[in-house]
Amino acid sequence: MKLTTQDEFADFYITETLGLVRGNTIRARHIGKDIVAGLRNLVGGEISEYTKMLAEAREQSIDRMLDEARKLGADGIVCLRFATSPVMQGAAELLAYGTAVKLREKAAS
Repeated sequence: MKLTTQDEFADFYITETLGLVRGNTIRARHIGKDIVAGLRNLVGGEISEYTKMLAEAREQSIDRMLDEARKLGADGIVCLRFATSPVMQGAAELLAYGTAVKLREKAAS
């Protein structure tokens, strides 16, 4: 499955638009990671515990969006975007969304 944040693919024609697809996950912070993050905040630097948590949330959201696109018979997703929103204190939703499309390869010149 091809993914892009652009409106189209350079090497493919969009032959059919199948519609909006999305995948989301809600993640909560862990008290142990909050303590480590708080200490790291005192000395500065990357808070790798949160970096890892958000990277995993993005991947899970993308996987769920891809599953939805496959069910529609899509070959690709254009206009891929991410959004986040707080759900409650210490928890947030990460949403991946885009437009599922059917593709045909452009002829080589």
